[in-house]
This record gives sequence, structure tokens and C-alpha cells, in this order.
Amino acid sequence: MPLQRPLSILDRLIAFPSVSRESNLDIVGYIQELLVEAGIEFTLVHSEDGRKANLHAVIGPREKPGVMLSGHTDVVPVEGQAWTSDPFRMVQSDGRLFGRGTADMKGFLACMLTIAEEASQRALARPLHLAFSYDEEVGCVGVRRLIDRWPTDVLPAMCIVGEPTSMRTIIAHKGKIAARITCTGHECHSSHAPEGLNAIHLAAEMIGTLRALQDELAAGGRDEGFEIPFTTVHVGTIQGGTALNIVPKTCVLNFEIRNVPGDDPQSLLDRLLGRAEELTREAQTRFPDSGVTIDITNSYPGLDMDAGSDVVALIGRLTGANGAGKIDFGTEGGLFKERLGIPTVICGPGDIQQAHKPDEFIALDQLAQCMKMLRGLIDEMAA
Repeated sequence: MPLQRPLSILDRLIAFPSVSRESNLDIVGYIQELLVEAGIEFTLVHSEDGRKANLHAVIGPREKPGVMLSGHTDVVPVEGQAWTSDPFRMVQSDGRLFGRGTADMKGFLACMLTIAEEASQRALARPLHLAFSYDEEVGCVGVRRLIDRWPTDVLPAMCIVGEPTSMRTIIAHKGKIAARITCTGHECHSSHAPEGLNAIHLAAEMIGTLRALQDELAAGGRDEGFEIPFTTVHVGTIQGGTALNIVPKTCVLNFEIRNVPGDDPQSLLDRLLGRAEELTREAQTRFPDSGVTIDITNSYPGLDMDAGSDVVALIGRLTGANGAGKIDFGTEGGLFKERLGIPTVICGPGDIQQAHKPDEFIALDQLAQCMKMLRGLIDEMAA
């Protein structure tokens, strides 16, 4: 079947600059218009400040378990990137569609909305759920409010999160803890440095602990299904000090743990907390107000599905693909599985290698494969 309708919808979706820091109400408003025209019922779940919204739509008999399609409406920024075309205008060239979000993941949203229109004209024996979220790109934040308010009387039997996997079936991804280490020393003139306590030196001790932990994890158990087959520990930013001739009072590190499903991230965090407590005790023998603290700024669970589950078998039938893989980046799938108990896989059009880059694109054949899968899904769900 032609791709005229999903391309038309994608063109409109790309035109909304729905960067995570901005409101997504414009793009959600457009989604609402399409659903209203198709006679599809939906519910909005707004952010606490009302600037953003999740959307949950249902097509078919609500009293039965069905299938959920899930995607996020936000995209990453374009500032500082050398685009050769307007990132918020879809450009077609050589079998590719260029624009911010084409791969991650408005291509899938366009397919979702197209299949929603088609499903609204069918008699479905089981319901099709559509979930559109906000703020996925900043740590799977917005979908939590949707999950908290999800009607639990009849849950979907399975979920497909359409992140770009090149239409591969993905059954596992890593979890993540993002945290901040705050090191507090005692400032003084640098000519008398030994009389103070250098917060950057405290931070260096914690960085050494993080690097030692990473070395241990890399040498330990491995899950070869992942491209990076072990849990990773990474320091992303460091801020400390005010001038070269002042012993710094404060240094702040931001770090993350991305864990394979077989590793318990809390036990790793506990080890780091233990080291922070040791350094704090040592520091406070000289300066009672000094020390090291660790605060979690965000976290989301990994995903680990059985390769023999019904949802994996369903995707295999629909795509004709054999086997299932694992990915190193995170998705909202782990939250659907952990918080609601919905069996979930990741499968969507586009290549993650194109995401977040200038001149992001999705290949037309990827959209065609996605539409074939979703149309097959609706055929299976038809009464």
C-alpha cells in the first residue's frame, strides 16, 4: 500500500518543534484533531504545570485486553548542529526523509496515527491502545504520570514501543540511574592550601572509585546480547572551583549507571554511597561542614522479556523476522513492564544511529515495513 497518508502526517509532526524543554501541547493538539475526525476516544494526562500532556486513546472493546502502541512526542534540541536543511521541515531525498524526529520517533507516531484511522473503520475483537508521551528524552519523565493514572481494570495484554530498532524485535534494554555527587570542602587562600580542604580533590577520590567500579564491571559477568555487554558507569559533567588562587569549597559531579538486567543498580549505588560516607567521616575530623553526598536525579528500569513470550511471537509473525535482540539505550518499555506488568517489546522504524544527529533521517522502506507490521496487527485483531 502507498505511504501517502503516513508521509502527510509525518510532515505535519516534524513541523512541530517539540523539543523537551518546550510545551508539547501544539503537537498533541494536532494528534487530538486526527483522533476526533476518526471518532476515536482519548484521554489527556497533563503535566503538573499544565504545559505538557500525555494522550491515551482506545479503539475497540475496552472491556477486553488488547495491544498498546507507544511513542513519545518530544525530540532533542538542534542547537549547535550543522543541518543542511531546516530541521523542522521534512525533506525527501534519495529514499530518505530528513528532519528532527524522523527516526526518533515521529516516524512511528505517523504510522500509529495512520493505523488508528484505518482501525477506526474496522470491527476489532480486541482494543488497540495508543499512548503518546512527553519528556521521554530527558529520562522517561512524562509517561510516569500516564502510568500513574492508567485504568487498571483491564490492562493491555502486550505493548509495542516504537523506538527506532530498524524493525528488529528488541526484548531487553539497560536500566539507568542518574545521580549527582556534591563534594564540600573548606576554602582558603591557595598559598595556604594545606589549611583548607579541596573539594575537587574529594571529587577526584569519587571519580577514582567510579573508574575502579567500571573496571570491575567490565571484567565481570557479561551479557553478550548487548553491544556493550556489561554495566557502564560514566561521569558526564564536573563543576568546581572559582579561581586558581582559592582552594575550592564545592565540586559537583553528575554520573550515571546503565545496568544490564542481570546487575542490581541499587547494590552498585550502595557501594558508592559507602565510599562517600568514608570520605565524609575523614573530612569531618577537620571540618564538620564538609563531606560528600550523592543524590539520585532520575532513574528508570531496564527491560528483560522472555524470548518465548506471546508478544515476541506476535512481532515475529507480523515482521517475518526470526530472533530477538537487546539494546543499550533506555526506553519507556521498562516502566510499562515494571509498573503495570504489561509484556513489552521495542520495535520501530529507523536506525538509532541517525537519532540525535544533524540531518537525522528515516528511510522510506522502514516506514513501509512498519505499516506492513501494523496493518498485519489490525488484521489479527479484527473480529
